[in-house]
Amino acid sequence: QVQFMESGGGLVQPGGSLRLSCTVSGSIFGYDAVGWYRQAPGKQRELVAAIYKTGPTKYADDVKGRSIASADSGMKSVSLEMNNLKPEDTAVYYCYAREDFRGGSEYWGQGTQVTVSS
Repeated sequence: QVQFMESGGGLVQPGGSLRLSCTVSGSIFGYDAVGWYRQAPGKQRELVAAIYKTGPTKYADDVKGRSIASADSGMKSVSLEMNNLKPEDTAVYYCYAREDFRGGSEYWGQGTQVTVSS
């Protein structure tokens, strides 16, 4: 029911930049958190950045300082700008949203591949 439209993945050279974009729809409740997760081969899925209806944006330690997440005021779209990309950033990136009610369900998109390689 909750649907994601993810874009922006691709092949980037080390030191380069990219922007991931996502729109989420399908819930009449809206969302109180949107962001991006990633999963590299052989590793666990981890939060990259999340924006909340209230409170500060959360970033993974490895991307803090070189990434900027932003969302529209309706909390239905989110973008992630990543700079100075490293091979370790190579992963499938998944858009994320949490429905806006107590105990709200969490959802992830189908994922978009980001490959950082020379």
